[in-house]
Amino acid sequence: MWDKIRGYIEPNRKVRMMEICVLVLLLAGSLFSYIIGTGRLHGNPGDLSYLGTVEMTRDTEAEDYDEDSTVCDVIYTADDQKMVITYPYEEYVNLENETITAYQYENNAGVKLFFDHQDPSPDEVNNTYRQVMAEELMPVFNAANALLILSVSLSVMILYGKFFTTYEKCWFMSIMVLATIVSVIFPEESANGVNGIWIMLLYLLDTFLNILCELLISKQSRYNFLVSVAVEITEIVICLVLMYRFATMLVTLLFWLPIDIISYINWTKHKDDEEDELTVVRRLKGYQEVLVIAGIALWTVVVGYFLSGLDIRTDFFGGNRNLEVLIIYLDACASAVGIANGLFIFFRLREQWIAWYICAALEAVMNILAGQYVLLVLKLGYFTNTTYGYIKWSKYIKGHAEEKASLF
Repeated sequence: MWDKIRGYIEPNRKVRMMEICVLVLLLAGSLFSYIIGTGRLHGNPGDLSYLGTVEMTRDTEAEDYDEDSTVCDVIYTADDQKMVITYPYEEYVNLENETITAYQYENNAGVKLFFDHQDPSPDEVNNTYRQVMAEELMPVFNAANALLILSVSLSVMILYGKFFTTYEKCWFMSIMVLATIVSVIFPEESANGVNGIWIMLLYLLDTFLNILCELLISKQSRYNFLVSVAVEITEIVICLVLMYRFATMLVTLLFWLPIDIISYINWTKHKDDEEDELTVVRRLKGYQEVLVIAGIALWTVVVGYFLSGLDIRTDFFGGNRNLEVLIIYLDACASAVGIANGLFIFFRLREQWIAWYICAALEAVMNILAGQYVLLVLKLGYFTNTTYGYIKWSKYIKGHAEEKASLF
C-alpha cells in the first residue's frame, strides 16, 4: 500500500520541483535583463568626438499634432540614422524646412548622437543618449517584461495546480511562451509620447489576464469575473495610451465593468448541485439569435458613423485617415458583439462562445492592420480555448436538464 502511495507522490514532487526551478530561472532572467538594461540606459555617455554634419529629411508621416498638443516630436532621418527634436507647439506650426543640418557626434563605445546645433550641453547629451539607448535596448526590456509576465503565469499554474487539468496548463503556458517570443522579435514602436517598452508590457499583461479569464469561463468558474475586472482596466489604459478604439473603451467602461460585477453575483446563485465550482449553463433559442444579429448590425452602423465624424487623431497609424476610419467601424462591430457576449455570459448562455469567435476574428484583423503582432498570440489563444469551452459547455448542457437553469 505504501509503495503505491509513494509511487503517486514522488512523480508529483519531481514535477513540482521542476516547475519551481523553471520559475526561479525565469525570475532570475527577468531581473538580470532589468539590471543590464537599466545600467546601460543610465550609463555615462562618456567623451564625445565631433564627426561633422549630416543632411537629414523630416519624416512628416509620423506627425499628427493639433492645437491641443503642448510639445511635438519631429523626426529627421538619413539612411538608418535618426534625430528627434521636441518643439513647443507654437514653434512646430511655424516649421517650414523639410531638411535640417544635423551635427554628428560619437562616444567611445561607438554610439552616434545627433543634435541640431554644435557643442551641445551635458544635459542635452545625457537626454539624447538615453533616448538612443532606450530604442537600442528595447529588446532587452521587452525580454525582461516578458519573462516577468511568464513567471507570474507559471506561478498561477503552480499555486492552483489542482484546479487545472494537464491540457489546460499546457495550453496556458504555450500561449504565454509564444507571446514572450513574439514580444522580443516584434518590438512595439513608441506612440503618442509613450515608449514602446511600456506599450509592450501592457500588451503582455493584457494577454496573460485575457487567456486566464477565458480559461476560467470555459471551466464554468465564477471567478473569471474577478480576473475580468483587471482585464477591463488594462484595456482601458491601452486605449488611452494609443488614443484609438474609443468605442471599445466606452463599452468597457460603461458596460463590461458593471456587467462583470453583476454576472459574478448571478453565477454565484446558480452553482451546480454536484460540483460547487461549476455554474449551471444553458443555450439560446433560434429567434433570439436573429434579434441579436440585427442589433449588432444596427449598432455597428450608428456608432461607426458617429465616431468616424469626430476629429480624433492618433499617430499610431502614421496619419492614415482611411485606416483610422476602417478601424473605427471594425471596432464598432467588435464592441457590439462584445456587448452581446457580455449579456450571453451574464445569462450563462453557450452562444457566448460563438460571440468570442467573431470578436477574436474582428480584433485579429485590427491587430494586423495596426501591426500589433504580439496580440495575435492572444487571438490564437481565443480561438483554441473558445473551441475547448464550447465543447465543455455543450457536454454539460446535454448531461443536465435545461429547465433547471433559469436565467436569474
